[in-house]
Amino acid sequence: MPCTTILAGKKATNDGSTIISRNDDGLFQAKKIIVKPAAKQPKKYRTVISHLTVELPDDPMRYTCAPNVSTKNGVWPACGINEANVAMTATETITSNPRVMGADPYIEYKPKKGRKQKEVPGGIGEEDIVTLVLPYIKSAREGVLRLGELLERYGTYEPNGIAFCDSDDVWWMETIGGHHWIAKRVPDERVVIMPNQFGMDEFDFDDAFGSRKENLCSADLREFIEANHLYTGNSEGKFNPRLAFGSRSDSDHIYNTPRAWFLARNFLERSYRWDGDGADFTPESNDIPWSFVPERKVTVEEVRYLLGSHYQGTPYDPYDKKAEKAGKYRTIGVPNSDVCGIMQIRGNMPGPLKGVEWFSMGGSGFTCCFPFYAQVGTLPDYISKTTDTVSTERMYWTSRIIAALTDAHYGPALIHDERYQNAVWNKGQKLLCEYDAKVLAGESAKLLEEANKKITDMVKEESEKALGNILGVASEHMKIRYHRGDN
Repeated sequence: MPCTTILAGKKATNDGSTIISRNDDGLFQAKKIIVKPAAKQPKKYRTVISHLTVELPDDPMRYTCAPNVSTKNGVWPACGINEANVAMTATETITSNPRVMGADPYIEYKPKKGRKQKEVPGGIGEEDIVTLVLPYIKSAREGVLRLGELLERYGTYEPNGIAFCDSDDVWWMETIGGHHWIAKRVPDERVVIMPNQFGMDEFDFDDAFGSRKENLCSADLREFIEANHLYTGNSEGKFNPRLAFGSRSDSDHIYNTPRAWFLARNFLERSYRWDGDGADFTPESNDIPWSFVPERKVTVEEVRYLLGSHYQGTPYDPYDKKAEKAGKYRTIGVPNSDVCGIMQIRGNMPGPLKGVEWFSMGGSGFTCCFPFYAQVGTLPDYISKTTDTVSTERMYWTSRIIAALTDAHYGPALIHDERYQNAVWNKGQKLLCEYDAKVLAGESAKLLEEANKKITDMVKEESEKALGNILGVASEHMKIRYHRGDN
């Protein structure tokens, strides 16, 4: 699915956390956020899209995830944190090129035809990856290795990028064709940005085939590159995976590179020139860095702001009536974002407090972002029992209605939406601080379910208040309206 990803190492963040985050941009699929108990993890997993059966290990762990409400096209769990405090987000749809696809085609499902041609299962994909990996890994590195093993065995039918983190490490992994893959540990002091395009722009093969400390890949990747003439750099340069495995198309310049430009200019505002003649990078540059050291420490609030952004302060903002090139480029925040999930592993906290998930549900940058503790046995109904029926009793639908109304009445509604988002940020942080302190003082970690309930009750109250205010604005601006002197 079209998505945007931001990753941050522990020395790049304000509190020493590792962060992996992604907009899950889909097809307006209703989402819920649940806890999946270990006992409910199947022994055999059957994919819906590719009709593949996968045997699963006998030792799953509990984990959180954000699946689709309707499972007719599969589970699509999106992201989550397991009971070992390992986080995962899957997947960022990336790009490839005909050279790769010719050498290692995708493994696509082939239905039965007549008596002679039997059904042939396809590979694994975004529908499946969290379910197949997250319950079984105790570190971010283990996540890469388990998924790599599955890709080499079963293959995939699509190009994907996947992130993992634990309290120390962040890893990014990208698929290459049907069976190949590449992965890199994000340096502690760096941030990574991914806008639906093959991302990695450097890779150390000596490490990948030596100590394997910060670079991993499929076993025959070097031979695969050489046999298929995939290297496109000069004879003296470092290997650039983006050039070898990715794309450089006109559509990238409308859909992908502008997002990287806006994200990078936010983190590196003074380091480069971003506008006008002589700019170091423009929205259509092919060489915007995949990773970099940000000019200031990264916060969860900043990550969410960026994942809901629409080129504010530039000539490309579609909401700015005076913007010269409004709407030219695909924005980061889009209405078909089903969830925005920010997985935070707080290395300075004890086990029960390490994993915190921050979610925005349904819509674009006009939705609030709220936290909850991941190490719990259940989550409140307001976020976990979404149905396909529109109802303000569930956060996904309330959030989507608020976003749609704010978008349609951007000018007058925006102030109410901003106050709403700020209220949830402030009160959510207050409740986290309160319950962190209680557990650190020796109270039972069972209090975390109480904390999550208080947080979602607060979100429900603030959301209903905001919906009332924004609906009032929308009602005042309906087209058929008459004024009389006696009203």
